[in-house]
Amino acid sequence: METPSNTYDFIVIGSGMGGLTSALILAKENHRVLVLEKNHQIGGALQVFSRDKCVFDTGVHYVGGLDKGENLYRLFNYLDIYKDLKLQSLDRDCFDKIRFEDGSEYKHGQGYENFAAELIRSFPDEAAAIHAFCDKIQEVCGMFPMYNIDDVVIGSYYENPEILALGAWDYVCSITENEKLRNVLLANGPLYAGEIKSTPFYVVALIANSYIKGSYRLVDGGSQIAKSLVKRFRERGGEILKHKEVISAVYNEDGTVKGVNCSDGTTYYGKQFISNMHPSLTIDIFDPSRFRKVYRDRIKKLENTVSSFMVYFSLKEKAFPYFNYNFYDYYTEDIWNTVEYDQENWPQMMYVCTPASSKSDTHAESLCVMCYMSMDEVKQWENTFNTIAHPDQRGEDYTAFKRAKEELVIQRLEKKFPGFRDGIINVYSSTPLTYKDYIGTPEGSLYGIKKDFRYPEATIVNTRTRIPNLYLTGQNIVFHGILGATIGAFVTCFNFIDYQRLITKIKEYE
Repeated sequence: METPSNTYDFIVIGSGMGGLTSALILAKENHRVLVLEKNHQIGGALQVFSRDKCVFDTGVHYVGGLDKGENLYRLFNYLDIYKDLKLQSLDRDCFDKIRFEDGSEYKHGQGYENFAAELIRSFPDEAAAIHAFCDKIQEVCGMFPMYNIDDVVIGSYYENPEILALGAWDYVCSITENEKLRNVLLANGPLYAGEIKSTPFYVVALIANSYIKGSYRLVDGGSQIAKSLVKRFRERGGEILKHKEVISAVYNEDGTVKGVNCSDGTTYYGKQFISNMHPSLTIDIFDPSRFRKVYRDRIKKLENTVSSFMVYFSLKEKAFPYFNYNFYDYYTEDIWNTVEYDQENWPQMMYVCTPASSKSDTHAESLCVMCYMSMDEVKQWENTFNTIAHPDQRGEDYTAFKRAKEELVIQRLEKKFPGFRDGIINVYSSTPLTYKDYIGTPEGSLYGIKKDFRYPEATIVNTRTRIPNLYLTGQNIVFHGILGATIGAFVTCFNFIDYQRLITKIKEYE
C-alpha cells in the first residue's frame, strides 16, 4: 500500500505528561513527531484553570524527586525543562502534616534523617520500626533500575519478582503493633489511593521515596511543566494539534497502523504510533478485534483507582495563612478503608493545600481540597459530557449535588480553621465526571489502573501491543504521577532508542 508523502515518524495520541515527554524524547533524537490532543488545553492532568485571578491546578499539587541529583531532577534536566520551572521547596522538617480527629498531629520530613527523626519524636518507643520502614523503602526502590537512572539489572525486581507481591499494609503491620504509627506511616495514601486489600509496598516505596527526596510546589501552577515541554518540543521541530480527537485507525495490508482518523474528518499518517490514552480506550479506538482476546479481557477486567471530588476556594486578601506543607486530615482511624467510604460520613479523608503563588509567601490566595469520590455517586449523569471544546450543561440536580458536597467540605474546614468560611470569595468544584471528560480516564480514575500485590503480573502493562507499530505510554506503564509518567515515557522510548546510550546521557545531570 502506498505511503502518503506527509507521513510522520511518530504520532503521539494525547498530550498528558507521558505523551509530551515521549514526543520530546523522540524529537531530541531527530524524529518527526506529531502530537494529537482532543482538548482545548494541552497537558492532561497538568491542566490549570483560572478564576478570580487565582490559578488552580487540576491534578498536580506537589512534586517529588526534585532535589539536586535525584531522579526527576535529572530527567527534567535531560529534557531541558528544569531551568524553566518556578519551584518552591516545601518545609524540610514537614512537607506533609498528618492530622486525626482526636487532634493529634504528625510530621513527615524531607530527607530520611528528618523523616525518621520527626516520627521518633512522636513515637520514641518505635524507633526500630520507623528505621525498618525507611530501610525497606530504600531497599525496594533500589530494585527498580530506571527509577534510579541505572542500567544495572542485577538484584532488580526482574530477579526478585516476589517484591511485587508484598502488600503495603501487611508489611507495616509486620514491623509495628502501634496502630497510630501504622496510620501515620501510610497517611499520605491519597497519593496512590492506598487500600489494605490491594496496594503493593513497592508503589508506596517508589512514591514516598520521591517526596522524601525533594518535595516541591510549582509556583503559579503545574501547567508550566506542560508549557516547557511544548516549548522544547517545538524547538526540535515537533508539531502539536489541539481539538483533534482520534476515533479510529487506518491499517496497512500487513496489519500495521497507517494512520488515525479524527472526529473532525481529518486523517494523519505515521510510521509508529504511541497512545497516551488508557489502555482500554486504546483498544476501543484501534479496533478490539486486532488484539488477542485474552489481552482484551485482561485489560477490560482490570480495576481502576478511585476518583475524587476537588474543591477550589478563592480567598479574600490576607484572610488565610499560606502553609508551606500539605495537610492530610482524617475523620476515621480506619485510614486505609477510606477509598470505599461510607457516604453518610463523607468525607472521611481530605487532602488540603495552599497553592504557591508569586504574589505572596505569607498568605494564601486560594486553597484546594481533594476527597475520594466514587463514580457511583454521579452515575445518574454519566452519559453527559462537558468540556470547553464541547460545552454542555448537566442540569440543576448536578449543581445542587456539588453544592451539597462543597458545604460538607467547608464544615470540615471550619472545624480545623475556625472562621474559614468568612474568608471565601468563591467556591468551585469538580467530580469524577470532570476527570472522565477532560483526562479521558475510565470512571474519572485518579491514577489509572490499580496495582494489586495479589495479582502483580496481571496489573503490569507492557509498552508493546499486538499491533506491531502501536505502543503505550503514560501513568499505567510503571506508576502514576509526574515522576511515574515521566519514567514510563522513557520506558516506551527504549523501544526506539538504545537504553544504555540514553541512560548515559541522563546520568550526566548530577
